[in-house]
Amino acid sequence: MRVLCYDCFSGISGDMNLGAMLDLGIEESYLKSELDKLNLRGWELKVEKAQKHGIHGTKVTVKQTKHEHAHRHLSDIEKIIDGSSLGGDVKELSMKIFRKIAVAEAKVHGIPVEEVHFHEVGAIDSIVDITGAAICFAALNPDAVFVSEIELGSGFVKCDHGNLPVPAPATAEIVKGMPVRTGGVGFEATTPTGAAILSALGTEFGSTQAVKITRTGYGVGHKEHPDIPNLLRVSLGETASNSATGHKALLIESNIDDMNPEFYDHISERLFKAGASDVYFSQIIMKKGRPGVVLKVICETGIEDAVKDIIFKESTTLGIRIFEFRKETLAREFGKISTVYGEITIKKSFYENLPVSVKPEYEDCKRIASEKGIPVKEVYNHVMGLLSLKKDQI
Repeated sequence: MRVLCYDCFSGISGDMNLGAMLDLGIEESYLKSELDKLNLRGWELKVEKAQKHGIHGTKVTVKQTKHEHAHRHLSDIEKIIDGSSLGGDVKELSMKIFRKIAVAEAKVHGIPVEEVHFHEVGAIDSIVDITGAAICFAALNPDAVFVSEIELGSGFVKCDHGNLPVPAPATAEIVKGMPVRTGGVGFEATTPTGAAILSALGTEFGSTQAVKITRTGYGVGHKEHPDIPNLLRVSLGETASNSATGHKALLIESNIDDMNPEFYDHISERLFKAGASDVYFSQIIMKKGRPGVVLKVICETGIEDAVKDIIFKESTTLGIRIFEFRKETLAREFGKISTVYGEITIKKSFYENLPVSVKPEYEDCKRIASEKGIPVKEVYNHVMGLLSLKKDQI
């Protein structure tokens, strides 16, 4: 199993993560060409080799060439990302990271997610950091991400709301459930962006699994400390098997028997936008013979407050149940296949190092069907036919 390992002995920020990804082997030209698909003006990426305490790595700085005062909402950022020509998996992961921050900010300020104003995180440099993280992750395409104990730092950090204690309140919300430590350095070691990247990517935290390291990269930070180098170490490696990977997740459910069923579509859409992995409904018979529905939401830990907020505000339920469980998923690998319609993304799944399924990405098929004015099943079946012919080559 191909594994990406984060060693956060000096924390993590968005630019440190980009530096580590480039140092790990992502081509600078590739990252820049993909970021250009955002169609954002007024920035440039400065990449340079640097060192801390004798350890060489890559330092990335996102420089704004045009000053802006944009305080964007989540919907504004979603428009930028959805309106880009980035791949579907990159768009999805970028928004997952942004939603982690939005949910945390909403909790801290006591407001709905939709009303959150992104200040520092809504600026161009943060959009580039987060989208860049998704681009690099998609390029490396690991089966799992192992995250070490995370250094948060100490002291105070200056932001739009004044001087705040480290970790910043949003960071403290995002890292709930992760193994962390504080006080190793006297500055903000882990930023909300860095914490959200780990929360969105991480499949195992504090893992003790044996990994055979094949590559290591260092992202150089902008802080100085006399004893601890401000570096993020990220390694790529292999575990013994390409099998199912597991991590903790949440099942949140509620019984509803007195709501207009037309509301379910809107509630489902909001839950998915909040970061839910799956939303589904089951028909039940409740007390006194009343027909009802069980609303079930599967989500990662850390966004349960946002899910709860949506369910209580949008539905007529009086209560919810929250269960923690272990979620097992097959190792997956993405690739491309050339078709008469152009290149289409395909997804391969593995269990115990053996492929068990391969199929086209539905969103690619849907997009092409819409562009060509043909049934989506025609595109899907065409790709499946090609996969059948090329099964020994894929």
